[in-house]
Amino acid sequence: MKASRLTALSVLAVGMLWLAVGLAAGPAQTPAKSTTRTPVVLELFTSEGCSSCPPADTLLAKLDNQQPVAGAEIIALEEHVDYWDQLGWRDPFSSPEWTERQRNYAQAFRSGSVYTPQMVVNGSTEFVGSRIRQGGEAIESAARQTTTALSVSASSMPSKRAAEVTVKVLNLEGSRQNDQPEVWLAVTETGLHTAVKGGENSGEDLHHAAVVRKLQRLGSAAPRSGAATGEMPVFSSVKVSLDSGWKRENLRIVAFVQERHSLRIIGAAQTALGN
Repeated sequence: MKASRLTALSVLAVGMLWLAVGLAAGPAQTPAKSTTRTPVVLELFTSEGCSSCPPADTLLAKLDNQQPVAGAEIIALEEHVDYWDQLGWRDPFSSPEWTERQRNYAQAFRSGSVYTPQMVVNGSTEFVGSRIRQGGEAIESAARQTTTALSVSASSMPSKRAAEVTVKVLNLEGSRQNDQPEVWLAVTETGLHTAVKGGENSGEDLHHAAVVRKLQRLGSAAPRSGAATGEMPVFSSVKVSLDSGWKRENLRIVAFVQERHSLRIIGAAQTALGN
């Protein structure tokens, strides 16, 4: 599709979402944490070099900001792949790490291919990232699943170049016996935008949702061998390095439990880092 049509398509896509889930959109707000909402991780594989991606980026941002699906706390992860970078515009947020993660999903889904924009819900369901109704149904379904409970807290260290993070696994639910649940930590940044000067989106000012800046594995989510019955792992005082160019007030720390083989995400939590 042509870049000149992107803004209109983005507005149309967002409008259709509220019809699809049967809810009116309220004013943008910071996602509220609530015990009545089940965390659902939405990963969007996207690229600034792809003309079909901006409507999906806009949709993810709306879902993240407005939280329109009853019973779901949507946790957004926007991951920019690098295989578009040789086609006229190098995406400043792209990384081969996100391309590799998407390829791992392709293998788990047995699809054999990758594409953009691709939405993945809780590591279990994938679809074209601009398909509004399918997205609403997948989020609602994920919110009804049994999940592992996590808590995450974070604070900036005095140098502002790192954060101190504590992640606690409060229980372990929904994991398959033949798989290995692992705890992962992501740093995301909101409020990012780019004036694109080349490629399919040349001339567009593209705005993004929660762009993934860093992703690291912390360890196993299973109870430690020899630990007291029911004692779950705690990852305390984890030092996470932060780039000086990232705006602290826009950073979030996301923790999630993902099975190593199936790649299903069975629990998640997030917190703002702030200043």
